[in-house]
Amino acid sequence: MIELINLPSEAPYKKLEALYYQALKKNQRGIEAISISSYDSSSCEVESRFVNLKYIQGNEWIFFSNYSSPKANQFESHDQISALIYWPAINAQIRLKAKIQKTSPEFSDLHFKNRSKEKNALAISSTQSSPVDSFETVQKAFQSTLESMRPDQDRPEYWGGYSFTPYYFEFWEGHENRLNKRQVFSTQEGSWVEQLLQP
Repeated sequence: MIELINLPSEAPYKKLEALYYQALKKNQRGIEAISISSYDSSSCEVESRFVNLKYIQGNEWIFFSNYSSPKANQFESHDQISALIYWPAINAQIRLKAKIQKTSPEFSDLHFKNRSKEKNALAISSTQSSPVDSFETVQKAFQSTLESMRPDQDRPEYWGGYSFTPYYFEFWEGHENRLNKRQVFSTQEGSWVEQLLQP
């Protein structure tokens, strides 16, 4: 699930909301999965990975991660990302271009407080994307952290939220014979401009 909070009344957000509830009604599994692509300025490579989108609050799209991870370093060096959602239950995808930044510490604290103890134990114990000698090492670190956590455990400074604000939407809706509908919204001088693209 993605928590939708005070979405703008503008056309791309109305379209997004309609598609989201269509997919939800069709019992779309992993509806919160979104692929985030970022640029690694040190290697001149683009990297992608799926994350769990937790909130769309206003025009901010929010997920959480380790601030010491490779993607975090990429966001610091190049704050433009691309994102992609695909909901096969309704044969629709949403492409986005956006600028990304960290959420406020207060927002990250609140989200951390409302998560399960197990999820927070993993956030604390994992040095995300670092090499490890075995999966057993990961399991032991997780279990040790879980057992030692306090009920009022603070969020670690190296874990928190990211917020990105799209300036480009493309809604792709699949139809028979590949007569697919592609509807684009892009910001121009502060307003959303709509156009259709060939399949």
